[in-house]
Amino acid sequence: MAKPQQHHLVGMSDAAFYRVLLFFLAPAVIVYTTFSIYPLLDTIMNSFYDRQNDGSQLYVGTANFVTLLTDTTWSGPFWNAFWNNCKFFFIHMLVQNPIGLALAALLSLPVLRFRSTYRTLIFMPTMLSVVIIGFTWQLILSPLWGIAKMFLQFFGLGFLFGPWLGIESTALITISLISVWQFVGIPMILIYTALLAIPDELIDAATVDGLNQFQAFFYVKLPLIWPTIGLVSILTFVNNFNAFDLIYAMKGALAGPNFSADIMGTLFYRVFFGNQLQLGDTSMGSTIATMMFIIILCGVMVYLFLIQRRMQRYSF
Repeated sequence: MAKPQQHHLVGMSDAAFYRVLLFFLAPAVIVYTTFSIYPLLDTIMNSFYDRQNDGSQLYVGTANFVTLLTDTTWSGPFWNAFWNNCKFFFIHMLVQNPIGLALAALLSLPVLRFRSTYRTLIFMPTMLSVVIIGFTWQLILSPLWGIAKMFLQFFGLGFLFGPWLGIESTALITISLISVWQFVGIPMILIYTALLAIPDELIDAATVDGLNQFQAFFYVKLPLIWPTIGLVSILTFVNNFNAFDLIYAMKGALAGPNFSADIMGTLFYRVFFGNQLQLGDTSMGSTIATMMFIIILCGVMVYLFLIQRRMQRYSF
């Protein structure tokens, strides 16, 4: 009879092994619980209470959620922020990820020279501060002293220029495209790494069968990297529904003009911490944060149970 496998170190008792395991895991568990688990649970619990004028908290159950979704004072800003968040996400999905896929495909071509230089230059904006990115693009797009107007006029396209950050219909789209420019390097690197992991033998066999580089990518490489594309998509979803910093850096807490660039992150900040003459409401702020958590959780569950389980995985 085969002996059962031992998963602990040879010559170490079970008790000693668990002590060593606890020694190495305890710091990470303590830090993660303190700064992630506890604030999350405390925020969810706080959404079921209403803070009174004397500072005490009154348990109100799901009344805060009903107020947020139905009361005209709260439902208008919430649904506006939610749909803006959806637009922000879809622009990244339909612009950022396809561009990242195309760049990764180009960088994976063996005939391309200076690939490492291009890869570094494309990924560099990702490492810059969001405050620097926001301030720089505000200067570039400024109708008074920005270079965007002069650049378009130089090519005879001055009629296309407009105060895009100051128009309700274009403010959110403009900020989304700036975010795409900054973070396109992340899907590019993830997909590029997946492409490098594909064995050369498969590509050589496809070439022998008569496929060119374009056909080999779509019929051989692309099916093999679908799991990575799915991972990039869910990361895009989570990051965009957690977005806050770029819009706050460029448009402030009000996300103007007329809240046209307001998303759930800026709405939460404005409600929870207060803004200008508006006092902060920790109960409703926690309710908005909990709704953000529920939306992200539902999106991740849809990906895990309806999409990822159906993806065919390949092992090389």
